[in-house]
Amino acid sequence: MPRPVLVVANKNYSSWSMRPWVLLTELGIAFDEVQVKLGDGFAERIARWSPSGKVPVLWVHGEPVWDSLAIAETVAELHPDRGVWPADPAARRLARSVCAEMHSGFGALRSAMPMNIRGAYPGCGMSHDVQRDIDRIVALWAQCRARCGAGGDMLFGAFSAADAFYAPVVMRFMTYAPAIPAEAQAYCDAVKRLASVRAWMEAGRAEPDFLAEDEPYAAKAPVAR
Repeated sequence: MPRPVLVVANKNYSSWSMRPWVLLTELGIAFDEVQVKLGDGFAERIARWSPSGKVPVLWVHGEPVWDSLAIAETVAELHPDRGVWPADPAARRLARSVCAEMHSGFGALRSAMPMNIRGAYPGCGMSHDVQRDIDRIVALWAQCRARCGAGGDMLFGAFSAADAFYAPVVMRFMTYAPAIPAEAQAYCDAVKRLASVRAWMEAGRAEPDFLAEDEPYAAKAPVAR
């Protein structure tokens, strides 16, 4: 059986791409990777891979699965023993809910603090709306950890799709350094220790591409970390 193919964009910038890549990698699910770089000509280059014209896309049995939530559910179906979602039904419902909220919400944070793993811009992008998003995210993390976090450092104890979905937020908190509670920082530190996240960060920092539209706070080249 051919391995699935995951199509991603720049690892420094593409938060959407990071989610399924971290999910598959951390769970030890083999896949082949195709990277389509953002910037001029992206629409033409991605057209052969993505019906939506966006990343990520997971090709399974010659068919595309696009959108990160659809990919997570597909991976759960293909690998029901890998723990994509928590085993407990109540925890699983909560995990799906927090992933869906991440998927559809937090527009202020996304816009004002774009993912930029190479960058270091403490304090940039903060506003009332961004702070409200941050407060909500921190509250969600605390809820998951209090209800379901026993037995590990992740939101539901063991690693799950929820951690993959919030890994790009951890990257944003690293870059823009908003003030967050100690418990939230401890979770961020645990996510950054994951082998999959370390590998993604290393690859993102090594990318030479500079996209001005994704660098609103850079006067020139990104700040190296």
